[in-house]
Amino acid sequence: MWCASVLFTLLTTFRLPGEMMPAQWPAAQLYRWDGLVFLLLSTAMAIQGGRLLHRRPLLATALTILAAVFETITLGVAGLPMAQYLATMVALYFVAATHPRRTALIALAMAVGTLIAYIAIRMLHNWIVSTSAELAVALVTVIVWLLGSSAHQSRVHAERLSAEHADRAVTAERLRIAREMHDTVAHSIGIIALQAGAASRVATAHPEAAMTAMRAVENEGRQTLAGLRRMLVALRAADAGQDPELAPAGLADVDRMAATTTAAGVRVEVRRLGEARRLPPDIDLSAFRIIQESVTNVVRHAGTRACRVTLDYRDDELALEITDDGLGRGSSSDTGFGLAGMRERVALLHGEFTAAPRPEGGFRVTARLPLPVAVR
Repeated sequence: MWCASVLFTLLTTFRLPGEMMPAQWPAAQLYRWDGLVFLLLSTAMAIQGGRLLHRRPLLATALTILAAVFETITLGVAGLPMAQYLATMVALYFVAATHPRRTALIALAMAVGTLIAYIAIRMLHNWIVSTSAELAVALVTVIVWLLGSSAHQSRVHAERLSAEHADRAVTAERLRIAREMHDTVAHSIGIIALQAGAASRVATAHPEAAMTAMRAVENEGRQTLAGLRRMLVALRAADAGQDPELAPAGLADVDRMAATTTAAGVRVEVRRLGEARRLPPDIDLSAFRIIQESVTNVVRHAGTRACRVTLDYRDDELALEITDDGLGRGSSSDTGFGLAGMRERVALLHGEFTAAPRPEGGFRVTARLPLPVAVR
């Protein structure tokens, strides 16, 4: 942008085809050594300002403003031209769109204040002032800032909606799991209590009957544990018609979830390795929930704009990896419900789970879920 504005300014000092005279008479120093020095200095400041936009936005904005002022000195004009201020406007849009509102307001004050100061200094010296042209530059500058601020508000709103949707989904999931656990566990525990009571009453007089009752207790306990491991997916399927949003999810929904998150501002890259195949409902649901919770953590805590999801279908297990290049918050000993819930899901399936910051920056979540022999 800076190079284009400089080239445009230089072209205006020549008589182009169809013109009687140049659109702008050049100052004497424009083509002298001192003019070239100012041109090189202003170009260096504009380039450095572009490099610092991410880390130090206010300093970057100040450098682009100074570059415009230094370049204007060699033109001998009555105000800061629109072309010389284009780089500042682009920097101002970026600051307003990607940084907090306070920082954006300071950058706007710097940009508009420079225009006012430039006119005031020329008026104090009784020099010619192009007030109308400077008003146009100031108006365009404010409009550019408003566009950047609108983009920032839209992104913040989308992130807020995404976080609220994730919170509602987590709450609904917990309520559903609690209800399903109550329905199954209450029945099973009631049977176990009756069998255990019967065994205690006949343990002395009828040991064979007591053994039969205890075997029934053992069998019922095993069935209950199997039901808990599968998170009662069968009940989810039965209730799917009552509430579509709470229908059983699985790895087939990963792409849809990735698209929704990407639309909200955090790009999710999904990569699949190996041969995809149908998995048992408990593994399919748990794998999806681990990915969903990990991506939610990236959106809410990582402070990054992208993450990567890898699904590796191996011969005897399903391996998941979710990585990002963000702030790396959290640790393998984190006591938050997100990591604890993922760890519990993997433990129920006799898998392996890790969650820790990456040495190169960011955070990594991995899970290995063993597959039944029938699936292998």
